[in-house]
Amino acid sequence: MTTTTQNPIWTDHRLPFENSAAAASGAAMLDAPFVRETDSRQAFNVTAHEWFAGGGRVPYDRRKKEILRSDDAAKRRDVVQVFRRIAKDAATDEDAVWTSFLPGWPDGSFGWAKVDQHLTGKTVGPKLFVEYIGHGDSDKPVDYSYGTIERANLVEAFWKAEGIKSTFIVGFDYSSIVALELLSRQQDLRDNGVEPTTRIEGVLLINGGLFVDAHSHPWFTTPVLKSPLGGLVTSLAQRSKFAFRELMKPLWSKDYEVTSEEINELYNAIARRNGVYALSKSAGFVDQHKRNSERWDLGRLFHASQAAVSFHIVGSEEDPFEGRQAEVARERLGAYGLDVRIVPGGHLATSEHPELLAEIIQEVEPQR
Repeated sequence: MTTTTQNPIWTDHRLPFENSAAAASGAAMLDAPFVRETDSRQAFNVTAHEWFAGGGRVPYDRRKKEILRSDDAAKRRDVVQVFRRIAKDAATDEDAVWTSFLPGWPDGSFGWAKVDQHLTGKTVGPKLFVEYIGHGDSDKPVDYSYGTIERANLVEAFWKAEGIKSTFIVGFDYSSIVALELLSRQQDLRDNGVEPTTRIEGVLLINGGLFVDAHSHPWFTTPVLKSPLGGLVTSLAQRSKFAFRELMKPLWSKDYEVTSEEINELYNAIARRNGVYALSKSAGFVDQHKRNSERWDLGRLFHASQAAVSFHIVGSEEDPFEGRQAEVARERLGAYGLDVRIVPGGHLATSEHPELLAEIIQEVEPQR
């Protein structure tokens, strides 16, 4: 197994190399200045239709936790249709390290569209883009348990279906918690002398929950959506583009001028199959994190797994949802070698600075 080298690092992409605090601590800096000469939106754009046309829906048995091959199986009660997008060469080696892109809330796999364009032609190996139930082009059943455990089950089902033996996880938003559950499962197996069927070689967790005491979601965002009012709010946003825009507005930094085209494409991605309304059903991930605070704690997993797994954390400077997570990770684990980076912008770093995330992905992935 080949992993990236981990050094104590606190990288701040908010400023060029002259960042005094980082320089004083000896932190390494990437050549990633705050201001880009060309707005990435001008050169890189993909529609929701194009994104979903590049993948497909497959049947998933939520009771057996497996992707099915038979079309007849799709008629069974416990089977839902889930979207996934795969990019690989015909000659992909069976031992290749896949990059598993786990989606964020609320934009799902479509959130990776801009980042993926910046990775086109780069050496990143085969790519798997997962879409959870309740998002994007996946089904939104009314009787489904929308939770972290279920999401981790689906990811493992995709790994098994594709015969993936080794993977590097890139997780955004609440997929950071999913990644912590997947790491916990791997560590449980290894503690019992068993090697996992799919080895997690490393993780890059972006703007997601890492510690229970570091969540900072404003009361008018996900806390409202998981309340009895949540269904009313998302139902209105499903029907009204104006209400949808207002609901999404906190995702970007104040200085980022969101275009009407971006809002329309985000709506087209989320609203599929009544998806905006379904957002209220999947908004309870912070409460789930609190109920599993010890198991889903980055500190515990970092100390237990860092010899075999590379850990990389990215936070956004103006993220109102998980803005404290990267800072807390640095404070608690930086001295032990955790790689922590700060990028400019708001929560949707995948939208505001996809080029920075693409650069980081290429840097930290296992060597091929």
